[in-house]
Amino acid sequence: MAADTSANLVATAERLFAERGVDAVSLREIAREAGARNVMAVQYHFTDRAGVLAAIADKHLPVVDARRDALLDGIEGETGASMRAMASALVRPLAAKLADPDGGPAFLRVHADLLNRPVPSFDLTGRSGSLQRWRALLEPMLDPVAVTLHPRLGALVYAAVELGRRAATAPHADDRLFISHLVDTVAAMLGAPLSDETRALATERQARRSRSQERTIASPS
Repeated sequence: MAADTSANLVATAERLFAERGVDAVSLREIAREAGARNVMAVQYHFTDRAGVLAAIADKHLPVVDARRDALLDGIEGETGASMRAMASALVRPLAAKLADPDGGPAFLRVHADLLNRPVPSFDLTGRSGSLQRWRALLEPMLDPVAVTLHPRLGALVYAAVELGRRAATAPHADDRLFISHLVDTVAAMLGAPLSDETRALATERQARRSRSQERTIASPS
């Protein structure tokens, strides 16, 4: 019975968060919408908003991680993996949630909301072991100067936002073209060559930071 109540609260929370935004829904509203007799039911099961978000992540991320790890296993067994293969490993495990009837589209909208913030209020990416593995495998494939411009984070946020937008109008008869084009776009983002101007500005910024660090170390405490 407790497990059923918890699952119902999670399903209700992800739906309301998707529809109105993570910050716009109170815990009491979730309990009321879920039909809980106790208005403090969410706090009882999950303690606070972060606990609810953790439960949503725990519901969806394991299957995303399993799919991504399977793709990364294949990539690790290849010689000279392509940027598109890496983009596919980022996008497709998440995109599969578009067709998940158990809250998949709602999760993608919540996922986009949480990632597309200047200061994350909940570390969703840190809960995904496959995402950390993806980042590590991708880094040697990137231009060292480009790494300092955080293309992996940019690609992740872009993919999350586009999947969230698609999820807002789900279900669709066929998502294959959308997903394939999203993979193409993410691959282009990750592999985009730096212009001479960008490279020079990035090098200049790094030099300034190095000088600042040297002055900090040299200054007396």
